[in-house]
Formats: sequence, C-alpha cells, structure tokens
Amino acid sequence: MAGYYDLKKSGAQFMFNLKAGNGEIILTSERYETKGGATGGINSVQANCTTDSRYEKKTSKSSQPYFVLKAANGQDIGTSEMYSSAAARDNGIQSVKANGTTTDIRDNT
Repeated sequence: MAGYYDLKKSGAQFMFNLKAGNGEIILTSERYETKGGATGGINSVQANCTTDSRYEKKTSKSSQPYFVLKAANGQDIGTSEMYSSAAARDNGIQSVKANGTTTDIRDNT
C-alpha cells in the first residue's frame, strides 16, 4: 500500500502530513499561510525526500531521536515524530524516502 499526502487546514493556516500506506504519519509539515504554499511544500518533499543530505538527524531535549527534512536552500520542510531509538528514526527516514515521491494528495481542506 502506497503512502499519500493529507492536505488540510489548521485554523486559518494550511499544512500536510505525509502518511505511510497504513495511515501512520511519517512527516508533518510547517504551517503555511496559503493552500498554494502547502502544495509547494508537498512539491518540495517530493523533490528532496530521496537525497540523504536533506535529512538532519536530531535529538530532543528529552533524548528522543527525530529528523527534519530540509529543502536545497536549507529551509525546514517537515519534521518527524519522536522515536524511541536512533534505529527507529532511521527507519522513519527510509519510510519518507519510500513514500515521499507519491503523487497521491488527498485534499481535506
């Protein structure tokens, strides 16, 4: 089962989640002022998700691993959930690589 983008409104702003085929959220976008901005963010994930150097591996203040996907210009595109281990985080990155190029965008705005 292939992944998909869930495009939605959050208050007056727009955002998206990249979901794996099982519906689990694997990447959450920044907030955008316009729907077009959010769509551009999806395009950026599609373009950057297969490039290893676009992933910044981080650790939260509570010592939980997570990652941020960045655009070519260094701007954050999306952030993962908090993981229980570095190995789980690395599996999350692999899932974004596998699902991020999907063109299945579900507009729930």
